[in-house]
Amino acid sequence: MNDNFAHRAAEWDNDAKIAMTQKFGNALLLHITPNKQWKALEIGAGTGLVGMQLIDQLAGIVFEDTSEAMLSVLKQKLQLSNKSNFAEIVHGEVFEYKEQDIDLAFSCMAFHHIENISETLKHLYAITKPNALVAVGDIRTEDGSFHHFEPIPHKGFDTKELSLIFENSGF
Repeated sequence: MNDNFAHRAAEWDNDAKIAMTQKFGNALLLHITPNKQWKALEIGAGTGLVGMQLIDQLAGIVFEDTSEAMLSVLKQKLQLSNKSNFAEIVHGEVFEYKEQDIDLAFSCMAFHHIENISETLKHLYAITKPNALVAVGDIRTEDGSFHHFEPIPHKGFDTKELSLIFENSGF
């Protein structure tokens, strides 16, 4: 697996990304009240900027990402914060996670990197508990200028179309 973020991982946690993920985390918390009994899954966790905001409010978090370099930064953060016991790291696609024990799944700015959204959501449905909650923050459909420097599977999403894919996947 090619690590497209290896050269950026060490510098990933800049002011703009921290502000963006805090905004996503705050919006998530406006709509969802985490439960200390819940297990969460962060899809495309990167360095864990969102999950680290929520980790104290949950029983545990599975941090999934395809970038080993990003996950290495996350592991250091977990060790420094003494939160390693509350975290599970999955290097690879979300399909690598097989347990059906997720109460909350969330993703911030990673869905546009997922090749097959429909298959991913079908798998996500299979690993979430009944009544699980899912929160996705990503770019809306755009002309490709957001990622002009690298090829990506999706140039954002139409909210109605993405909602339909969720529904067709079981949610």
